[in-house]
Amino acid sequence: MGMISDRTAIAIVGPTCSGKTKVGIELAKLVNGEIISADARQIFKLIDIGTAKPGLQDRLEIPHHLVDILSLEDQMSAGEYAVLARRVADEIFARRHVPVIVGGSGLYLRALIDGLFEAPEIDLSVRRKLRDRQSSEGADTLLEDLRRVDPAAAVGLIPQNYKRIIRALEVYYSSGRPISELRRECPSAVDFSTFQFAIHYDRKLLYRRIEKRVDEMIQSGLVEEVKGILHRGFNPGLNSLKTTGYEEVIGFLQEKIKFEDMVSLIKMNTRRYAKRQMTWFNRDKRIVWVNADEKSSREVAAEIYGHVCNKTCGSG
Repeated sequence: MGMISDRTAIAIVGPTCSGKTKVGIELAKLVNGEIISADARQIFKLIDIGTAKPGLQDRLEIPHHLVDILSLEDQMSAGEYAVLARRVADEIFARRHVPVIVGGSGLYLRALIDGLFEAPEIDLSVRRKLRDRQSSEGADTLLEDLRRVDPAAAVGLIPQNYKRIIRALEVYYSSGRPISELRRECPSAVDFSTFQFAIHYDRKLLYRRIEKRVDEMIQSGLVEEVKGILHRGFNPGLNSLKTTGYEEVIGFLQEKIKFEDMVSLIKMNTRRYAKRQMTWFNRDKRIVWVNADEKSSREVAAEIYGHVCNKTCGSG
């Protein structure tokens, strides 16, 4: 079997419920790999069922990094994640193993794979004005402004991405230059190459997988998990709990919605999230989409391994 070239990582991306976790584990077995999670929610402790974290047995079999490292009260920006994940990747390379990056958090992945630019100093009065406008006029108005001054940065954004919208606008109004332009000029700080693969399912099949997973999460005790978190005294308004599955269960526990409505909302919001993820990853033409219809995780992993080997494997 060929050996993956030095300082080459493999990323398994794609929408939620596409089987990234299982494919990543199977691929790690093939390439002598260790998994770096690129999931902005699996990074938190206690939220296990609703984030579909890999099980304990999987984590014992294949080393997993950046899972369960933050308290629910903590926060981690994409930049902070990238610094930490790059350090982990270097440690994996030092062990002569292959980093297998697995996750669907597009911003985390981009920061890790492409590097970050050093942002210009922000005028705090600009930031305050933008936040005031978001409160009074809504994020839709800010998104329209961003489309006007920096259309490249606005691609794929929706009003719910208001933090990223404000970030791009504050850079523009503070520096006079679009954030997309500054990113292009930034020399990459990344000193390894990454092959990116996305797992594709027929949309109807993917949505059926989503519905099945939501039902399984409920049966596995998602409501009880959230109840336990709230009983520990965590604020239900924490950013970490503003996560599909958790927000809806909190609404149910607070008697704002009925159980049946909670389940329907989780399914609907998960489908919407999957659609946004597909839009995000479809924009990156470096990503190779691998069809997973009627294939096992092992078969998909073997196909990905074949792609990589054709490009980079030497004898060994």
